[in-house]
Amino acid sequence: MKLLLHTCCAPCSVYCIYSLRKEGIEPTLYWYNPNIHPYKEYELRRECLIDYAKKIDIECIVEDEYGLDEFCRNVSNNLETRCINYCYPVRLRKTFEYAKENGYDAVSTTLLYSIYQKHDFIKSYMEKLSKEYGVEFLYRDFRYGFWEGHNKAKELDLYMQKYCGCIFSEEQSMLTHTGNKPKLPEGFEFLPVKRSIVIKKEKDNKEQYMDLLLEADPSKEMINNYLKDGELFILTYKETIVCVAVVTKVDEKTCELKNIVTVEKYRGQGYGKKMLKYLADNYKTKYKKMIARNIRE
Repeated sequence: MKLLLHTCCAPCSVYCIYSLRKEGIEPTLYWYNPNIHPYKEYELRRECLIDYAKKIDIECIVEDEYGLDEFCRNVSNNLETRCINYCYPVRLRKTFEYAKENGYDAVSTTLLYSIYQKHDFIKSYMEKLSKEYGVEFLYRDFRYGFWEGHNKAKELDLYMQKYCGCIFSEEQSMLTHTGNKPKLPEGFEFLPVKRSIVIKKEKDNKEQYMDLLLEADPSKEMINNYLKDGELFILTYKETIVCVAVVTKVDEKTCELKNIVTVEKYRGQGYGKKMLKYLADNYKTKYKKMIARNIRE
């Protein structure tokens, strides 16, 4: 199979290339990402991919187009839908065009790897393009290797970007995660941007949540056993702890939700469901099945 793999960046390509090669498929990487801004970021991602391709001896085709003007013209009317109305379509359509013109049998994309992308839209849009261009769409849910690929990319010391790609995603990431605000012209001001609900992994002092965990599992000894090796998550609402959960590994295909409990006064308000969705979305990239026990919503 002659496969053209649209590639958004080197870190996202690591697991995709590895898993395809494991199937006996040698992809050709295709760089076309005119939505990445500013130029320094575009350059860093492009050069990182070129260097990585040389190191692993894989062909890499670079369509070098920094498209800030065209990007702004196409997304200015509705920034909220920029991904599905412009960023995905412009890159994927160009990939299918190149594949058709240059005799490739199939097309895929590293966008199917990230747990942060709109996976279902990408899949359905590529299915549509496949019919339009008469080129096979090779679908793989690369998300199963997300953390494996992420860790390997860090080991390889690849450039790890901090946001999706466009200038607006950079702004969103900056305001959400650091609180830093770029300087604005005189007479303009930012309205405060702050997430009300935050879920994060707690690595230290897990025992401080013991009283809450005991509400779902009465055995302190059992809790201590699975806290030792388990991953503990906390959900906060306006900086107040609302929900706590612990997940452990059963085997290579299965994990177990050992404990999930919501603070009594917040029960029945959907916080437990938010935690469950978060855990399901994250762990489905590593395991095929999650067992659930000791739920107190």
